[in-house]
Amino acid sequence: MKEKSAFHFNGFIGVLFIAISLFSGVYFLIQERFGAAIPLLLIAVLLGSGITIIQPNQAVVVTFFGQYLGSIRHSGLFLTVPLTFRKTISLRVRNFNSKRLKVNDVDGNPIEIAAVIVFKVVDSAKAIFDVDNYEEFVEIQSETAIRHVATKYPYDTFEDVELTLRGNAEEVSNELTAELQARLDLAGVEVVEARLTHLAYSTEIAQAMLQRQQATAIISARQKIVEGAVGMAQMAIHQLEQDQVIELDDERKVQLVNNLLVAIVSENSTTPVINTGTLY
Repeated sequence: MKEKSAFHFNGFIGVLFIAISLFSGVYFLIQERFGAAIPLLLIAVLLGSGITIIQPNQAVVVTFFGQYLGSIRHSGLFLTVPLTFRKTISLRVRNFNSKRLKVNDVDGNPIEIAAVIVFKVVDSAKAIFDVDNYEEFVEIQSETAIRHVATKYPYDTFEDVELTLRGNAEEVSNELTAELQARLDLAGVEVVEARLTHLAYSTEIAQAMLQRQQATAIISARQKIVEGAVGMAQMAIHQLEQDQVIELDDERKVQLVNNLLVAIVSENSTTPVINTGTLY
């Protein structure tokens, strides 16, 4: 099914024809000229059954005894084919908030995810005839697409992975929009935007994953501190040797590096110890 334009013209002209036919029929009826009155009254009734009013950003789907004649997408007063059934459908932008779905990400971790889907009807014929209820169809397909996208990526990663649900919200939303559009083309619906509104670990593993994130952050910070401490120790030894302040053998270098690493890496303030003797 594909949308097409139904026969229609200016409704005010139609109302004028109806009024002329009605008044003429009544006039001839009063004059007892039934041969002319009855056809005119029937014409007025038939034309009156074709009058339709369409609000802005709405469309009317016109069917005649089960046959699809077309749609009227213009707003205003129109006269269309008489004795037709007309169903109004909104073309306005709407949004759908999905429920919080519990799914497993690609690593098998249970997560909670939800999204908001912004959509509008672009083909009234498909929305009415190709699916039973296009609003319910949008809701079910949205949840299906969210589940499918959520299972393709990890919630978060502590390794070098290109895409994650938490770290790449823009890319995930774009993929969700594309997949949802492919599903909703059948219903004549255009997806304007799809955005994640909720993303979190499920309550049963949230505490454990928080501890994991904290541990990873601590390890990462420690690595930075150690890298900096080693660089400072190397710089200190190089500077002392370059300025020929003192001559350091291997054992003294080890002792100097050890002291610097302890002083820099330690979480607590270091307590200096004055050595008045010798290392040997």
